[in-house]
Formats: sequence, C-alpha cells, structure tokens
Amino acid sequence: MLRLNLQLCKFNSVLRLPSNACRSPSTTQPQRLVTRRMAQQQQKQQQIEWTTSIRMDKKDKEKITALGWFLLLIPATTFGLGCWQVKRKIWKEQLIKELNEQLSMKPVDLPDDLSQLDKMEYRLVTLRGRFLHDKEMRMGPRSLIRPDGVETQGGLISQRDTGNGYLIVTPFKLAGRDDIVLVNRGWVSRKHVDPETRALGQYQKDVEVTAVVRKGEVRPQFTPDHKEGSIFLYRDLHKMCASTGAAPVFLDAVYDAKAANNAPIGGQTRVTLRNDHLSYLVTWFSLSAATSFLWHRQIIKRLPF
Repeated sequence: MLRLNLQLCKFNSVLRLPSNACRSPSTTQPQRLVTRRMAQQQQKQQQIEWTTSIRMDKKDKEKITALGWFLLLIPATTFGLGCWQVKRKIWKEQLIKELNEQLSMKPVDLPDDLSQLDKMEYRLVTLRGRFLHDKEMRMGPRSLIRPDGVETQGGLISQRDTGNGYLIVTPFKLAGRDDIVLVNRGWVSRKHVDPETRALGQYQKDVEVTAVVRKGEVRPQFTPDHKEGSIFLYRDLHKMCASTGAAPVFLDAVYDAKAANNAPIGGQTRVTLRNDHLSYLVTWFSLSAATSFLWHRQIIKRLPF
C-alpha cells in the first residue's frame, strides 16, 4: 500500500506542468518579433523629420506661388542684360572699325571755323604754319608706337630708353591766320627730351603738317591735378591752352618718314575706346544660367538642399 501511494504521488506531480510548458517555442518567437516591430514603428512616428522642404499635397506641389513667379525675374533680367551686352559689343566693334577707317582716309584741309573740329575726331586734316618752340610742352611718360603699329614696353616705372619717353606738344601758328592750335609732334626718348639734343628737328620755317583731330581727356582716377609747368600726364586741354594762348584744338601729327634725325616720331594716335562687353555678357549669361537652375530646382522640383 505504501509503495502504491508513492507511485500515485509521483504521477500527479508529473501531470502538474507549468503554464509556459504548454506553449511551444514556435509560437512564442513570432509574437516577440511582432511586439518588437510595433515598438519600432511607434518610435519612428514619434521622431521629428528635419527637412528643408515643406510637405505639400500633390495639387500644392504643382502650383507656383506668387513668390516663385517673382523670383523668376532674376534669371529673366540677367538674360536680358546679357542680350543687351551682345548688341553693345557689336556696336562698339563697328565703331572701332569706323574710327580706324577714318585714320586711313584722305586728309582734308583744316576748316576755317575751328568749332567744326568737335565733330571730326579721328579725321585727318592738313594745316600749314610754324611751331612756337619756346612754348613747347611734354606729356607722359609714354611708350613708343612704332610705324608698324607695335607698341613698345614703357611707362612710368620703366627706365629703358628704347621704350620710355615723352610726347612733345607744341603750339602751332596757322599761316595767314591768327589762330594757334596744339600739335602733338610725336614721341622722343628720355635722352632727347631737351630741345638742344634734337636741334635739327626744331623747324623754324613754315611747314605743312598732316594730323589727326583729337579731343581733350578727363582726368583719370588717382591721377594728380596739373599745376603750373610744362609737363602733363594727360591731355588737359584747358590748362594747356591757358598756358600757351592756343585755341582748344588738339592734333596728333602722323608719322613722317622724312623727318629730321632725332625729331619727334609722329603717328602716336591711340584709338582709346574700351571694349569690355565680352566679359560683361559672359557674366550676365552665367548668372542667368545659375539662377535658372536654382529656380527650377526649388520652385518646380521642390528639392531640398
């Protein structure tokens, strides 16, 4: 009897299994995965998305706001300025071509009315008279323009005698008239600045001169104002005429192959017209392309940076 009771107790203890033992491992593992995924989704929903663009509906994305149309003015305006610079470049190149053609035209006589010369810049004229060497002036320093059109290296700092010198500006008394005009006779080196070193070129009799009509210059930026003296940095027509009693007429003598030894070398006319329109149009078109790309990216595609 005692043995039978012990066996019954062991059998009952075996039948009393824990509640977890009834669950198979295959059923508990998927439940844990589902719970873990739900927790991750909740965490993602709680996170704040930091972006540079604002979420909009599909209809709102297709719509361009008033600010977007206003910003379109930037690429449109810069493109228009680029087209304007193209026209300016064509006009400036044509003007330079016409001026160079005038320099090769047949010279005309100096008009009796000197005021007509205001509309004849870069025209060739002929005049007869004599130079007033006692009122000679210098303008420079300047580099030499050779007869073949090549300009030598020279300037304010250069000390090379072959390329650095001055332009000799001399009052010219017109024959048979009381008028006096200013004539840029040409270039001399530093060692021939003194008139005594070029005595053969100091003509005392009446001579005939062919020259190019020029106008005065505005004082360049950072250039000091002229004081009393015979040396000028630019064509300061007002002060040149005031010191010599000449009319406000400035002429550049052309190159003369028969000029005396060490005489000023003529043909020093420079066509001084700035033509920077190519760099301007490249700048405007580049800005137009860059701003057009940004406008399309932000306004049309609405892509964040």
